[in-house]
Amino acid sequence: MGVASAVFLVLITILVPPIGVYAVAGCGADLLINIMLTILGYLPGHIHAFYLEYVYYDRREQAREGRFTAARAPGVYSDRVQSGGNGYGTIVQPVA
Repeated sequence: MGVASAVFLVLITILVPPIGVYAVAGCGADLLINIMLTILGYLPGHIHAFYLEYVYYDRREQAREGRFTAARAPGVYSDRVQSGGNGYGTIVQPVA
């Protein structure tokens, strides 16, 4: 995803947070949690959606730089978000 698609994703998330979560996490627990938070209050849905997007782009940048984050981000259930959009085994493992 380039800068234009990231800006587009943020604009979509501002309007409807669950669509932004679906774009980065897919259909799963994170999407269900975000739908419930958006129903309970518009602001909690936004906070959750932007948190997921932050984790996604941060992990994506770390993977691009070759750094590996072993700890899982708290409150994120999607493996796609945890790995920054990379599948299993595609992040360079640290040499110990």
